[in-house]
Amino acid sequence: MIGAMRERVVAACDGASKGNPGPAGWAWVVADASESPVRWEAGPLGKATNNVAELTALERLLTATDPDVPLEIRMDSQYAMKAVTTWLPGWKRNGWKTSGGKPVANQDLVVRIDELLDGRSVEFRYVPAHQVDGDRLNDFADRAASQAATAQEPAGSDLGSPEPPPAPDTPAKAPRARSRGGTARTAKASSKASSRTIKAKFPGRCQCGRSYAAGESIAKNDRGWGHPECRTTETV
Repeated sequence: MIGAMRERVVAACDGASKGNPGPAGWAWVVADASESPVRWEAGPLGKATNNVAELTALERLLTATDPDVPLEIRMDSQYAMKAVTTWLPGWKRNGWKTSGGKPVANQDLVVRIDELLDGRSVEFRYVPAHQVDGDRLNDFADRAASQAATAQEPAGSDLGSPEPPPAPDTPAKAPRARSRGGTARTAKASSKASSRTIKAKFPGRCQCGRSYAAGESIAKNDRGWGHPECRTTETV
């Protein structure tokens, strides 16, 4: 268990889904006294929604930390935070039904998290995602979850894994050649398309899973807006 002999543990967790639903992954990271990432774990979920990935990340973090040590959890998912704090008491009173009388989504995960939270000191802290100079722990968890979703393989400090990369593995940026002499046309079209970029007014997330910041150059792709180099990236 993480957290022995510590007055307080600071951690972050995050989930990712490439398609929502689509290939998904979860991750958590625990910091040292200077709030630098010191231990982390990430894993694949197969095909799942982003909400399932977010809740799974929280459940895995709570399972991996010492329940006797106060814990601060930084998250960028308002859904996951509200599900286990704001909404949970009402769901329990209503027999795990929403205010509209429908079954609570992802009930098994919410119930498990509720059990893990019982009797322990946990402070949830919302941190906006994909910010320039944003929370470094949240950024670490975001990258690790995205990598797990893309690679569909477990990773972590206990496995000797290197720090997750700034972006998940993507196909080569160079456009692929088409048969019957289509290479020149593909390259020309890609060059023309990649030149149509704008400055993002708000931060967001590209189809590749990486984030972009306000003011960063973005381009239109088949799922919205994202990095110019991801226009030719195949989507799942």
